[in-house]
Amino acid sequence: MSATITGIGLRTPVGDGVEDVFDALCAGRSGLSRPPEGHPVSGSLEVGGFMADIDPRTVLKGPDANTLDRIVVLALLTAADALADAGIEVGRDVDPARIGVIVGGVGGMATMERQVLARGERGRPAVSPYLLTGILPNMPAARIAIRFGIRGYSSSVGTACASGAQAITDGLRLIREGVADVVLCGASEAPLFPTFADTFGNARALARGWDEPTEASRPFDRRRNGFVLAEGTGLVVLERAAHADARGAAGYADVIGWGATTDAHHPTTPRPDGTGAAECMRRALADGQTQPSEVDYINAHGTGTKLGDVAEATAIRSVFGPNTPPVSSTKSLTGHMLGTSGVVEAVASALAVARHVAPPTYNLDDPDPACALEHIRKAPLTEHLDRSLSNSFGFGGQNVSLLFGPASTGMARRNTKGQ
Repeated sequence: MSATITGIGLRTPVGDGVEDVFDALCAGRSGLSRPPEGHPVSGSLEVGGFMADIDPRTVLKGPDANTLDRIVVLALLTAADALADAGIEVGRDVDPARIGVIVGGVGGMATMERQVLARGERGRPAVSPYLLTGILPNMPAARIAIRFGIRGYSSSVGTACASGAQAITDGLRLIREGVADVVLCGASEAPLFPTFADTFGNARALARGWDEPTEASRPFDRRRNGFVLAEGTGLVVLERAAHADARGAAGYADVIGWGATTDAHHPTTPRPDGTGAAECMRRALADGQTQPSEVDYINAHGTGTKLGDVAEATAIRSVFGPNTPPVSSTKSLTGHMLGTSGVVEAVASALAVARHVAPPTYNLDDPDPACALEHIRKAPLTEHLDRSLSNSFGFGGQNVSLLFGPASTGMARRNTKGQ
């Protein structure tokens, strides 16, 4: 059973909305900067991927707005964008019991940090009775369901940086199993607060020492020295192709295959030989009945860490051989939005097929020989692309690969914006 992407909502450091984001990824508009003046994370990060502040009262009125973590605010806004892009009003275009919502992410830990500090300063009375609904990882999905009247399957996914991609795989499975006609799936992350930044900084996982912030994220480059922490939200409307056809909806691209594996190796370090990631890609190809030679583009996880980039490159070569498909990592512009990165990169992979253009890896000035791949550098790749693969790997050895092909709906989207 086919599942097609009929709606996309994105809010990222490089822009908001599918057109702005994809155009930025192709044109090289970086979203990385020094922390804004007065930002709470200023003492913890040299560079990050920041978005503008949003008043919670723009999405929820009354005292309840004060209980919302930033992940929920972003998720509600992005869900509205995605549903509008798909032309879906719940109850009119889809049965409320036949639409689901799955949102990944680490949860509202910024709210937890503020509450712990408040309790330390003022004692027990300072703790909000709404703390729990501020920090639970399922709150973005739950709030979306409440706002839009979604009464089908609802879940949160907690597989670290693979969670957004895994939300899409779970949505695909719901549609294939006949449980849902439509699933709103993705991730919402807002990790730019001191304690979270400090744990990565103290682990020396973050890029450091760059005079120009936009040069700090450089996947597969010889001079890379860590990733750039960023925030953002991405949600896609995944729809049964026949359901989309019945309502005259156009699809961007189909999700035709998925794979998921676990390294079973280390809490933070990938298997050096890349065997877990390689098996993940093979499973996605097998599920999509696609040979390695038929893949035209790979959007790599490519965070810019020394070990991670080499392990992924090794895995790609083991699956595709020495002459790999063209490869790029869009984290060079967005930074690492944790679970949301997988959604943004899935969208980039889907649009590569829909529009026959793939964004390059910027800042890849001197490719590391240990990461020998067919890198797309300097400028987008513009040629016919029929199959694309997107990789997302998370702490704990969580691996997810998604395979995309042309939209199978009768009305595929044919516009070419973003090229």
